[in-house]
Amino acid sequence: MKVLVVEDDNKLARFLEKAFSEEGYDVSTCRTGREAVTKVASVSYALVLLDWMLPELDGLEACRRIRASGNTVPIVMLSARADVGERVLALDAGADDYLTKPFHLEELLARARAALRRASTEARTLTIGALRIDLVEHVVRVAEAIIDLTPREFALLALLARSAGRVVSRRDILERVWRTSRDLGSNVLEVHVKNLREKLGAAAPTIETVRGAGYRLSTAGPST
Repeated sequence: MKVLVVEDDNKLARFLEKAFSEEGYDVSTCRTGREAVTKVASVSYALVLLDWMLPELDGLEACRRIRASGNTVPIVMLSARADVGERVLALDAGADDYLTKPFHLEELLARARAALRRASTEARTLTIGALRIDLVEHVVRVAEAIIDLTPREFALLALLARSAGRVVSRRDILERVWRTSRDLGSNVLEVHVKNLREKLGAAAPTIETVRGAGYRLSTAGPST
């Protein structure tokens, strides 16, 4: 399993690399949040250990960007920040777990194993009628045709698919796909939904507009 350690403290980074390598993981390291976002977009990691205080782009924003791209890789955030409010910020940004420094290696390894177990129980592929969404490889198919989506379109479709049959409010979509709690003040969301429907072709009716509430992915799905 590939693990990415994102830590700008070279001594700690080497320690974590050695510890996880001895546990049988294939470990890579980087020291900036910006590099972490780039690496996660190009490599299928099983787990990311993400420090909060990083140069160029902090861990919190790196986590938000990784989630905004639709990537569901388990993220364990490491930080000296111990306040409850900061833990909440990290979890709301998309982290799966949070561990304060200094920590015991045994606890970190146990939390990493728990995050991996939770991830392994989640469906890799969501299937709704002829619509299939691979959450790991970020591949969307309608019947056997591969649909080319932008990262934002994929994140939007994946969010609706995970809540298939239920209405997802505009506010929830903005918070979880655009990572903002404020209205964007334009028809940005509507344009993305329109583009997504056009790309889905025969599966377009699967995305339903619920006036005054939000959007819903029909559980009936597109017909084959």
